[in-house]
Amino acid sequence: MEHLAEIFILIMLAIVFLQSGIDKILDRKGNLSWLQGHFANSPLKNMVPFSLFTVTVFEILSGLSAVVGAVSLIACEGTLFALISGILSAITFLMLFLGQRLAKDYPGAQTIVIYLIPTVFLLYLLQG
Repeated sequence: MEHLAEIFILIMLAIVFLQSGIDKILDRKGNLSWLQGHFANSPLKNMVPFSLFTVTVFEILSGLSAVVGAVSLIACEGTLFALISGILSAITFLMLFLGQRLAKDYPGAQTIVIYLIPTVFLLYLLQG
C-alpha cells in the first residue's frame, strides 16, 4: 500500500485536532476561563475569545480534512485533501506555537513543535 506514512500522520492529526476542537466546543466556558488566565500577561489578553474561536475553527477544519485526506489516499491515492490537511494543520500548529510563545509558556511551545515536525514531514512526503 502506498502512502502508508502519510496515512498514519493524517490519522494522528485527525485525533489531535478533532479531540482538541471538540473539547473546545463542549467545554467552551472552561477553556475560555483557563485561556484568559494563561494569556493574562500577554499581548493576546484582550483577544482570547476571538482567538479561541479562530483556533477551534482551524482545529476542526484540520481534523476533518485529515480524515478526508486519509480516506482519499486509501481509496484512490488522491493527495489533494491530504495536502490541504497538512497545510491547515501546519498553520494551526503555528498559531498555537505563537500563542504559547507570547504567553511565555516555553515548555508548551516545545510541545507544539513535537506535533509540527511530523506535519512538515507530511508536507514533504506529499510534495515528493
